[in-house]
Amino acid sequence: MRKKKVSGSQLLNTVFPPQKYCVSLIPSKTYSRRELVDRDRFPSISVGNTEQSGLTVSESFQDLPRKRKHGLQKRLPMTQSRIFLSFVLVVIFLITACTKVGPNFVRPEPLVSSAWMESEDKRVSRESVDFRNWWKVFNDPVLDRLIDRAYRENLSLRIAGVRVLEARAQLGIVVGEFYPQTQQASGYLQSNRVSERSPQAFAFSKFTYSQDQIGVGASWELDFWGKFRRAIESANAAWLATVADYDSVLVSLTGDVANTYILIRTLEKRIEIARQNVEAQRESMKIAEVRFEHGTTSRLDVEQAKTVLNNTLASIPALETQLRQAKNALSLLLGLPPGDLTDMLAGVTEIPVSPLHVAIGIPADLLRRRPDIRSAEQQAAAQSALIGVAKADLYPAFSLSGTFGFLSSDVGNFKLGDIFLWKSRTYQIGPSFQWNFLNYGRITNNVRVQDARLEQLLIAYQNSVLKAQQEVEDALVAFLRAQERAEFLAKSTAAAKNSLDLAVLQYREGVKDFTTVLTAQQALLSEQDNLAATLGNISSSMVGVYRALGGGWEIREGKELVPPDVKEAMSKRTNWGGLLAPAAYNPSPSAERESGVRLPDW
Repeated sequence: MRKKKVSGSQLLNTVFPPQKYCVSLIPSKTYSRRELVDRDRFPSISVGNTEQSGLTVSESFQDLPRKRKHGLQKRLPMTQSRIFLSFVLVVIFLITACTKVGPNFVRPEPLVSSAWMESEDKRVSRESVDFRNWWKVFNDPVLDRLIDRAYRENLSLRIAGVRVLEARAQLGIVVGEFYPQTQQASGYLQSNRVSERSPQAFAFSKFTYSQDQIGVGASWELDFWGKFRRAIESANAAWLATVADYDSVLVSLTGDVANTYILIRTLEKRIEIARQNVEAQRESMKIAEVRFEHGTTSRLDVEQAKTVLNNTLASIPALETQLRQAKNALSLLLGLPPGDLTDMLAGVTEIPVSPLHVAIGIPADLLRRRPDIRSAEQQAAAQSALIGVAKADLYPAFSLSGTFGFLSSDVGNFKLGDIFLWKSRTYQIGPSFQWNFLNYGRITNNVRVQDARLEQLLIAYQNSVLKAQQEVEDALVAFLRAQERAEFLAKSTAAAKNSLDLAVLQYREGVKDFTTVLTAQQALLSEQDNLAATLGNISSSMVGVYRALGGGWEIREGKELVPPDVKEAMSKRTNWGGLLAPAAYNPSPSAERESGVRLPDW
């Protein structure tokens, strides 16, 4: 009988239709029926009518010469392995050598003043100093304790720390996309029936059969254009931005605690001044009542005295309301419900006194110290990398896919239990590409969208630098002018006190009327209250200077951004692997330069 040549894929497609079976990668070499038929794998099967189909399998693999059979078994797998290994090496070379499309981020040059407007003032120093513990300039142990507790217990700061963990986990997701994107194990057992009128019906002696399969598969879109590496750059910058946001929250927290504490002490002082004036005004009213009873003055003096007294008493509840609200705000900053803070506030009760001089460095220092500026820069860097991600879609995407498994059936002499025999193996592997070249402008316009967003963030970065300089200038001028105001108010307060003493003395002697006394009392109260408020403003303005300079966030260096109890609760709910270790989520100084390939975070 004349042997007709058929390819392996033709024979398998005839016996196992591709609609129902996983087809292995078959070498393109053509073999005779005798070379392809194996008694164990493909028993002698009559494949249709010879005259109709031209396919008759009548000889077995055992009929081959032994040397030829052994060569066919050994040579083909070795050849395929060498081809596969060579292909993998080529792929690795292409990945490491290929470029990254899209722009590399370049920080824009912002407009920065060469010096502060108040730098010529003798109270302002251009020396660069450490602002790590700037609140210690007040020499107030109560303030030190409050800031330490707020750093440990403030809930907003904890939220900012957990956001850093979220961004770090998001970076892990993006890193995982660089590696084979699809990996899965699969298997099935199914019963099938082939239609007796299907095109493949002639290849079956029975039309009902079962088959089972188990295997693994993977698909890897190669980072030929840097799409995934740009995505890693973006996620890395976004992670660094959340760390800068944490620092910004810490700067605000220390400033808020200090300002709230200063406000509490200022209100306490103003209430004390009001109560002292109440006592003095009561004494004046008693004098007026005595003089009225003796007929030396009219009832008008008594009524005027009551008016001033009750007006002063009316100011105290308003001040007490502000004091309670300030203490409630401080409780929130400390991570506590509103309550009595007497124990925490025990100690010095005076308004914190700031030094007369302040060292602020130069405006250029803001670029490295202010965390909000660093955050704006990292957000722009993250967006810049997304342009590369979008641009990569303009080019063809190259992928490498493959599967390996075992398949068996009960057709002929086959058994379902033969699935774990080496002869039942099936695999396919090979490259592919996909190119959306007719996208009707969708990809190009997406690149434009990403570029427009980058430009917005670059402008926002420049604006944040300008805003930071404005805040420093505002706080600095407020600090200096408040000192000058306090100096004048101290003199006016002393004068008002002397004026009141003289007015009372002259009223008792009958030289002056009671209106003079009332006017002097009101003036004294006003001057004392203004002086106390101004002293508080001096200290608050000093806080504003350090806050605008971006001081205070350095206290977290070398410490965990997320408290241990929070991490313990999270680890009980979810397997965080090694991401909860401080070294994993707290970036090193070189993190900004780490934009290449990273190992996966399991």
